[in-house]
Amino acid sequence: MTKAIRLLSALVAVMVAELHAADTLTRREWTVDGVVREALVYVPPKAKTEATPVIFAFHGHGGSMNNAARTFGYHTLWPEAIVVYPQGLKTPGILTDPDGKQPGWQSRSGDQDDRDLKFFDAMLRDLNEEYRVDEKRVYATGHSNGGGFTYLLWAARGDQFAALAPSAAPAGRNLSQLKPKPVLHVAGRNDPLVKFAWQEQTMTALRKLNQCGAGKPWGKDCTLYASKVDAPVVTFIHPGTHRFPEAAPALIVRFFQAHAQPGPSRPRSGS
Repeated sequence: MTKAIRLLSALVAVMVAELHAADTLTRREWTVDGVVREALVYVPPKAKTEATPVIFAFHGHGGSMNNAARTFGYHTLWPEAIVVYPQGLKTPGILTDPDGKQPGWQSRSGDQDDRDLKFFDAMLRDLNEEYRVDEKRVYATGHSNGGGFTYLLWAARGDQFAALAPSAAPAGRNLSQLKPKPVLHVAGRNDPLVKFAWQEQTMTALRKLNQCGAGKPWGKDCTLYASKVDAPVVTFIHPGTHRFPEAAPALIVRFFQAHAQPGPSRPRSGS
């Protein structure tokens, strides 16, 4: 009975901590090229005084920042990090929604007048001005169209990131612009929308780009490929479909926590 009570108490403590973290999500706005953009942002209490990692997490096409916060939950898994859940704008989809009735993200440089790259730049700039952002520990992740935008960020803003974690998305035309970075790719073997074969091609190309050797287990359905250039690739190939797997957020946080950009910190503006 005592053991059961201790277990129940531990579960309650975890639930309370998660509820507290959810309560600290704040809606913020940025005006980019005259358009109001928004995101839900979690900021840990010591972000103004201690070097703090940042995760940008992008929803899929037709999703929302609220759904992303609930589904990904990175702010509950890594409460020492700033976590940003941006909101996309109506965007024509490549595989669905050609009329652009649902929110999403640009898929390549120059698309939509680079509105989403500019949005990212504005968010990161303001975070750097307001908090002690650890510029060696900035990360991006996203699912589906959000995963595609993560690949675009890698291609267009790669120097900003320590590691990335796209899900259910091929690198597409952005592949030729990528430079070696630690990456975790999430793919469903039975994905009916973003075919596994497309993602498999991307994962093979990433291992070549990052000069990876043979793989070894890194957890359930996960394989780690060590890199000659300190840019390992982890593939999380689950048996599911296009749906974002429940196990993914904890694995992505574990991967991010293991990677920081090499070299000394850059001086902060104004310091």
